[in-house]
Amino acid sequence: MVLDTTIANVSLPTIAGNLGVSADNSTWVVTAFAVANGIAVPLTGWLMGRFGVVRTFCVSVMLFTLASFLCGIAWSLPSLIAFRILQGGFSGPMMPGSQALLISVFPPEKRSTALGIWSMTTLVAPIMGPILGGYISDNYHWSWIFLINVPFGVFVAFFCWRGLKDRETPTRKLPIDTGGLILLVLWVGALQIMLDLGKNDDWFQSTRIVVMAAVALTGFVAWIIWEVTAANPAVDLSLFRSRNFALGNLAFCLGYAVFFANILILPLWLQTQMGYTATWAGLVAAPSGVVAVLLTPLMARLAGRIDARLLATVAFASFGYSYYLRSGFTTTASTWDLMVPMMVQGIAMSTFFLAMLTISLDRIPGERLPSATGMSNFARIVAGSFAASIITTAWDRREALHQSRMSEAVGSGMPLQMARDTLGRMGMSDVQAAGAITRQMVGQAYLLASTDLFRLSAWLCVALIAIVWLTRRASPMQGHVAAD
Repeated sequence: MVLDTTIANVSLPTIAGNLGVSADNSTWVVTAFAVANGIAVPLTGWLMGRFGVVRTFCVSVMLFTLASFLCGIAWSLPSLIAFRILQGGFSGPMMPGSQALLISVFPPEKRSTALGIWSMTTLVAPIMGPILGGYISDNYHWSWIFLINVPFGVFVAFFCWRGLKDRETPTRKLPIDTGGLILLVLWVGALQIMLDLGKNDDWFQSTRIVVMAAVALTGFVAWIIWEVTAANPAVDLSLFRSRNFALGNLAFCLGYAVFFANILILPLWLQTQMGYTATWAGLVAAPSGVVAVLLTPLMARLAGRIDARLLATVAFASFGYSYYLRSGFTTTASTWDLMVPMMVQGIAMSTFFLAMLTISLDRIPGERLPSATGMSNFARIVAGSFAASIITTAWDRREALHQSRMSEAVGSGMPLQMARDTLGRMGMSDVQAAGAITRQMVGQAYLLASTDLFRLSAWLCVALIAIVWLTRRASPMQGHVAAD
């Protein structure tokens, strides 16, 4: 599901061109999925309590596969958007459901390893998405970014149901929280539309964005009040009374937001300013996935013996050091210079998810795990949406600031004249020389904007270590589940 999201993001220009629509309209392909997914994820706990963990997960995978097929055969933008809504909604229970299944199915001594492997795939997917999406867009029809899900979805649904149907969890006849569901749809939908379209609409200069923000805020407050006072709430907010769940998810979401923001900004800089293709920009990030794959089994074995707060500290420190190294990039950076920080990031990726899940799910009873994993994933998705909107806006605005300062410094005086004279001697006209100088200034401005944000990300990771140590020491992973 995460891989599918990032592949679609990379392929938007190709989809827009094939369907004959503008780039602005094509963003609804991403927005539609995000809105539906954001609404469905927090309902995971209710769905699994009502229908069972195994049944809900397998049906979710099957329906997601069907929706992916429909997206692949979409004949117009409206049909693709409609099928993306189905895809986003059906995929909601998949990630939290997979977490709940791993914890409940594996014996206590193997749960850390199982979750370690799960976390590895979840963090590697955003890195592999641009590579796969770029390759498919460059060499095949865009429909294959969706059709590629079909054989895998059929395989997973069949074997999960065949192997796990006898281990179904108890079900309860839970009433439908209609009021809570309507409010959830209202505020999550408004929030996702605001975040996805805010940059193109110049944020709060747009009436549409102001209205969406007001609806999201009002709906969120009303939803909180409703869910806290409801007899049978659709989303169990009482989980946040646990210190580890509340603080663990805070650090988890903020750390993921910083990670996701940097996943976006690096390829964006490489493709727009450094001349990299989408495929090569993805390959620069690949070493972090390789390192994570190699280290995750070792970290998973250590997870049951070492304080999870120490593992989380290693993760945030490694993330921070990786971003600090990136803050020293120049426009002449070689591919190796770009890859070294990604290798350091791989160390962080091997421990981040596992440590944060161990902390945030500490002492959560087995019957409440679906709700806990659903809320955790929902909060992380929202954090990622905020990160994507904030980082791209901040990047453009920092670039404008740096370009303005450089223009003031260069002005129309001696430095500018010397540059023009030099370019003139190389055979350029005055217009060509001015264009070349402007391109250099824009490239340097975007470099400075990128390094500013990398440096800020490093300091944020250091600050998040403090939040981790406000939690209590988590029990080993086997202590999380009482359902056995």
